[in-house]
Amino acid sequence: MAGFRVDGIDVRDEWLDYNGHVTDSAYAVICAVANEAFLDHVGVSAEYRARTGCTTYTVESHLRYLAEVGRGAMLCADVLPVDLDAKRLRLHTTVWNGDEAVLTGEYLFLHVDQDQGGVTPFPPDRAAAIAAEVAAYADVERPDHLGRGVRPPRTG
Repeated sequence: MAGFRVDGIDVRDEWLDYNGHVTDSAYAVICAVANEAFLDHVGVSAEYRARTGCTTYTVESHLRYLAEVGRGAMLCADVLPVDLDAKRLRLHTTVWNGDEAVLTGEYLFLHVDQDQGGVTPFPPDRAAAIAAEVAAYADVERPDHLGRGVRPPRTG
């Protein structure tokens, strides 16, 4: 396994375009569903927000569309916690349709105190929970595209 596994992401009809394939925006939704499951797993999701006034904001993302996905697909995802510092978390998500990788996403999250209105360090217990996940997957090979962003087109 190449990360925290999220099973059972069922492609919804409203995610399809006129060609019968998942739309660009729905690919982002699929990654968000997987990432939210990971954030819930480490205790920084909706319940955390309600209890503490703190949450995570996505501040950067990069999606790579690898294959078309159509009606009726049942997807799964591997969410790889890449690294963490006091205020930031980076995830890499690979979405699978069976054995075929159909999408990857790289995400940078900031920990935000909505009551105070600013970026703030993760509390020690949440930082430890996330750090344990980063450590658990430390031996997973990192994809070669990690951190590269959009490459310029080839010339010639």
